[in-house]
Amino acid sequence: LKQPSHSSVRPWPSTQRSGGHFLNMTRLLGALALVLLGCTALAEDGFHAIQGVQTTYKTLTEGTGEAVVEKGDSVTVHATGIVRQTDKKFWSTKDSGQQPFTYTAGGGVITGWDKGAMGMKIGEVRLLMIPAAEGYGANGFPAWGIPKNGDLSFEIEVLTIKGKSATKAKRLHGAAFSRP
Repeated sequence: LKQPSHSSVRPWPSTQRSGGHFLNMTRLLGALALVLLGCTALAEDGFHAIQGVQTTYKTLTEGTGEAVVEKGDSVTVHATGIVRQTDKKFWSTKDSGQQPFTYTAGGGVITGWDKGAMGMKIGEVRLLMIPAAEGYGANGFPAWGIPKNGDLSFEIEVLTIKGKSATKAKRLHGAAFSRP
């Protein structure tokens, strides 16, 4: 018996004989692997997806109590915003001369922040990764140093919640809901 030469033995089909289908399948599988690795990296870094948006969050400090940020609540926070492309801080309530920021949940701030803060408790600290489209968009916010299509990260700490869930929890337990 004659052994086949190495040039005629292939561990996979020839792309020339299959019309390029194997090459296309290889590219598809490679792209799928990158997507899955990206999702795995997101989960491994502790970041969580938020339904309906591209913003993700990571809980840095767990909150306490029963009150959670809901649409319509008046929420007071400490916040620090950074442009991800430049790693430059553009605003922080913790800077000298600044004070905590109060907004109405459900539309009082940029979309990424608003969606990323929903469900937070008193004392909870989250790191939000906000794509430009859910931040200041294609125009950016040049006055604050946010470039066109600038992605942002925000560290948000909830100090007080005034609204539905806070009122309900207060009635049930007679407690005030704010961070000392």
